[in-house]
Amino acid sequence: MKTNSVILVGSLIILLINSCATVPLTGRKQLSLVPESEMISMSLTNYSDFLKTNTISQDKVNTELVREVGTNLASAVTKYFADNNLSGQIDGYKWEFNLVKNDTTVNAWCMPGGKVVVYSGLLPVTKDKYGLAVVLSHEIAHAVARHGNERMSQEMITQYGSLALNEAIKNKPAQTKSIFNTAYGIGTQVGVLLPYSREHELEADKLGLIFMAMAGYDPNTAIPFWERMAAMGGNKPPEFLSTHPSDATRIEKIKAALPEALKYYKK
Repeated sequence: MKTNSVILVGSLIILLINSCATVPLTGRKQLSLVPESEMISMSLTNYSDFLKTNTISQDKVNTELVREVGTNLASAVTKYFADNNLSGQIDGYKWEFNLVKNDTTVNAWCMPGGKVVVYSGLLPVTKDKYGLAVVLSHEIAHAVARHGNERMSQEMITQYGSLALNEAIKNKPAQTKSIFNTAYGIGTQVGVLLPYSREHELEADKLGLIFMAMAGYDPNTAIPFWERMAAMGGNKPPEFLSTHPSDATRIEKIKAALPEALKYYKK
């Protein structure tokens, strides 16, 4: 029994070492156990299901604005990855930007593979192309930094153990989909994953500033956007129970990251 435990621990250590990836620009090491092709495949399925049950906005002006800003950001990110021999990290990405009619939801997201949705309820806060650039660059950063893969990897190790990951992906599609949804914040979970999620949020803020600067959007405009978000108020949980950093923490970190982001900014 003791020998088996040693073998199991040894196998887990080898797996973790071999499954380390590096986040572009920040250089942070991360756990990445799920093949990115699997992440993209699950994303496309979830994205297709989402579009069947949600209404695409008929607002032509704002739809065009979302797609214009999104396309500019995607082009800048794709160019950066290509220029730095990192294109393999976004293999299979086919960018698509949609505005969804939902005036009560102040949110946006980007799945692996480049499928991006903005809810119409966010537009009064973004106000213009600069506010949209803040949001879209942040969501794109989550995807290309593979934050969902990292969270899903942590959860799958917790549920199935290192030696059963491949079998879980193949033979437990319903459970795997549930973990995928959890990794993307569908549902509430207080525990080990939350600190990582706050780290992901701040990392996406920093990367987002750089990406919007690369695309020609002034990263300084991130400050008034997040101040507007903070002014919305509402019942917010304490930071240690939240998957998002507090407004004050986020704005402070963004201000600290601006000098680096501005190096990439060309008007």
